[in-house]
Amino acid sequence: MPLRIACDLDGTVADMEGALQEHAEALFGPDVDVQFNAGAQRDPPADDAAEEAASDATVDSEETPKPVENRKRPLSNREYSYLWSHVRKIENFWETLKEVEPGGVARFSELARAHGWEVIFITQRPASAGDLAQRQSQRWLAANGFELPSVFVMNGNRGVLAKTLALDAFVDDRGENCIDIATESRALPLLLWRGSHETAPPGAARLKIHTVFSFAEALDCLEALSVARSKPPTLMSRIRGAFR
Repeated sequence: MPLRIACDLDGTVADMEGALQEHAEALFGPDVDVQFNAGAQRDPPADDAAEEAASDATVDSEETPKPVENRKRPLSNREYSYLWSHVRKIENFWETLKEVEPGGVARFSELARAHGWEVIFITQRPASAGDLAQRQSQRWLAANGFELPSVFVMNGNRGVLAKTLALDAFVDDRGENCIDIATESRALPLLLWRGSHETAPPGAARLKIHTVFSFAEALDCLEALSVARSKPPTLMSRIRGAFR
């Protein structure tokens, strides 16, 4: 039976952070860093917050964080909201992103075709100027080598989605999503951790979350899982399965 796999987009295969960094530097100067904005935000702000920030392009100097020694300074919440208001006005913004790991999307497509995987890409991308975020995402995936991609734009608990779709595995770069997947479904969460091994969440294994440190490693794990599933079950595994 082929694997049913879901894969996150931004931070997992698409470099949204890199694109935001470029636009932030164009708007606020080269000394800013989107990874360390004042509110420790990562998701796009709500539409009303973004519009409020857009209506006031000036940023109060008192609320603008200062750089720490030789490090870049974080964005303030107002700057972060204004940044998102800016990128939402860019025509088909989601098609401008680069791959985090060039060639990873094409390899994913090749493996899916070779092993007969059913793949769906999951994202919570907000709307931008141009086509729907879903269509932009589909075209981006196709342009990077994934044939006939399926994309679902959603907010909310990904664990419920994994359970509803009876997924076998879910690749995501956010720990909170992987926790939902581990607790709400039978899917194997592959946490794509782009930090060092030393900074990886220590309790992930206890929650049956498998941590990987590159998308290439995630694909290796999916291929190994697929090969293991294709092997005839042993007598012991059949006995164990009867008591689940």
